[in-house]
Amino acid sequence: MTVVEGVEARGMQHCETTALGVLLRHQGIDLSEPMLFGLGSGLSFVYWDARNMPFPFLGGRIRPFELTRNLAARLGLTLEVKETASPRRAWANVSAPIDAGQPVGLQLDSYHLDYFRTKVHFGGHVVAMYGYDERQAHLIDTAQQGGAVRTGLESLAAARAERGPMTARHRSFTITAPAGAPSWRDGIVPAIRACADAFLAAPIANLGHRGIEKAARQVPGWLRRTAEPGRDLPQAALLMEKAGTGGALFRALYRDFLAEAAASVGDDRLRTGHRLYAEAATLWTEVAARIAEAGEQRDAARLEQAGALLLDLSRIERDAMLALREVTGRAGTAGP
Repeated sequence: MTVVEGVEARGMQHCETTALGVLLRHQGIDLSEPMLFGLGSGLSFVYWDARNMPFPFLGGRIRPFELTRNLAARLGLTLEVKETASPRRAWANVSAPIDAGQPVGLQLDSYHLDYFRTKVHFGGHVVAMYGYDERQAHLIDTAQQGGAVRTGLESLAAARAERGPMTARHRSFTITAPAGAPSWRDGIVPAIRACADAFLAAPIANLGHRGIEKAARQVPGWLRRTAEPGRDLPQAALLMEKAGTGGALFRALYRDFLAEAAASVGDDRLRTGHRLYAEAATLWTEVAARIAEAGEQRDAARLEQAGALLLDLSRIERDAMLALREVTGRAGTAGP
């Protein structure tokens, strides 16, 4: 069996930040999950509905792997990404770094992994791999999935080869911290401002605060959108709260990032943003509860309540991001 020594099997709440934590700790950089998420400018919003979708999807983060790219660039880390159409080359791309004593990140479809009890295709799943033997791969996934886990080599190959939405071509990656890399603290303000700019200037109405406003209009009609509301609405609520989001559609993670950032950055606008995202996190959990209740009870009034909360959230998050995009690291006038 080949195993990278010294890897800490610490499963977190979200898959990509869990894998990043493994790779960065191996480089001597130990950051909290909220800090990893925030430094990667991970927060976003999308209302996603299409003709081929059985039910709409509410997403609370940027696209898979953007967080990793953002974080590496912001901290001056060397991110080496490999993709290939060849399963043989794909295995070599993973086994070589592990043989050399370095854990590897993988993007794959969680449907095929042996330890996943819920069999749903998700091609944007990310894990860290730190060892293998003749039959199994040794992975680190989220705490919800078991932290240090194993899957058969055949299932791993199938997960990496899957094609479809959000999948990558056998993507694997390593991270190295070069000598003289800037302190992670130097990345806090640029990460906050970049996230706020993207959220406020989203190019289409499905994204950012305008996307939340669109959701406020669409969610009240969700009982008409499905033939099985008792299944689809609670499932949508579960995805918001429990499916690796850290709670409240990633807003709890971002709230906690802003709290940590405020301890390092003296700026009233940052404290304003933290206060508003603390409020937003609470309201997102209420939205999820109303959606679940609406499905379980076939109650349109619960969806109307969820829509009203979403309208409030569109305003709250807009005000928060308007304050956060002005953060400079110096004490300033509190934002709205």
